[in-house]
Amino acid sequence: MSEHEQDQYDWLRLSLTKGIGNETARKLLSAFGLPSQIFSTEFSQLVEHIPAKLAHALLQAPNDAMKAQIALTQQWLQQPGNHLLSLADTEYPAQLLTIPDPPLLLYAKGRIDLLHVDTIAVVGSRNATAQGVLNAEKFSECLSDAGICISSGLAAGIDAAAHAGALRGKGATIAVIGTGADIVYPARNRQLAHQIVEQACLLSEYPLGTPAIAGNFPRRNRIISGLAKGVLVVEAAAQSGSLITARMAAEQGREVFAIPGSIHSPLAKGCHQLIKQGAKLVESAQDILDELRFSMPSQQVDVPLQQSVPDHADNELLSIIGYDPVHIDHLALRSGIDLADLSAQLLTLELQGLIETLPSGMFQRVSGY
Repeated sequence: MSEHEQDQYDWLRLSLTKGIGNETARKLLSAFGLPSQIFSTEFSQLVEHIPAKLAHALLQAPNDAMKAQIALTQQWLQQPGNHLLSLADTEYPAQLLTIPDPPLLLYAKGRIDLLHVDTIAVVGSRNATAQGVLNAEKFSECLSDAGICISSGLAAGIDAAAHAGALRGKGATIAVIGTGADIVYPARNRQLAHQIVEQACLLSEYPLGTPAIAGNFPRRNRIISGLAKGVLVVEAAAQSGSLITARMAAEQGREVFAIPGSIHSPLAKGCHQLIKQGAKLVESAQDILDELRFSMPSQQVDVPLQQSVPDHADNELLSIIGYDPVHIDHLALRSGIDLADLSAQLLTLELQGLIETLPSGMFQRVSGY
């Protein structure tokens, strides 16, 4: 085993030792140095810093399960584009070193150079509206064109839209996942995940083979925000995982941005709550660039929050719908159109992508860009 491989082995052994979390590991590293030095430390010295039970666990030889996990990881690292970054590595993202609980190890697939560029996190609801998806895509594409990397969590809805928009721009994206780096979740995002690995970076703090466990996803949010200089919340319900990310961002000293929406939309409640608490209301990507003093290429056209589609600006029914969710009965009263004709017109507008039907059964206009 080469010196580098032995070093990887020791870091993996430390991270996989039962009961040794990030905080305990950092305490040991601070006291004794690298993992190899921790494992050669006397029991009497270890118990000055950690409980005896943990000291015994550290000094025991790796069991078969740990050996198999380490072997699996070292085999995975032989594949091109796969990386294991420890707190001691120069490639470890400096931004994460400033947060209260930086991961001990990062499993990365793809471009680890992206871990050192200016980044904005874009997060939001898994059950996003068509408007929210469009906002996430366009804001991310615009920021990407300005050379900003977009971090998000590869979840359905806003996260996936943010990654897709970033990949269409000139920049790139980092997907921080809540499973092992060898697992794609949700499965519907498999193609997107492969595209991210080929063009950008996929990142996880969890050992290979770690399945989708509910508690891991809120925890990974601190990495999404930690990598970034600011977090943009696109859509979020009043009780939302995106609000956890925003809270973590504020605790980490990052800027928090939120896109406002209709006062009648449940998915705008979280954003409005954040704005009330001091998040910056944004209507364009330029608002974010200005606040964080990022420069934008002069040839780029900024993305507004809402701009009606010129080709359909004279559509009378669209004007009647407005921008708030509306029930078909109310539309019938406003327009004077009988329900049968109104349903047909609404279907046509939906097929054209100009409106969407919300889970509540109400209709909402979708602004174009």
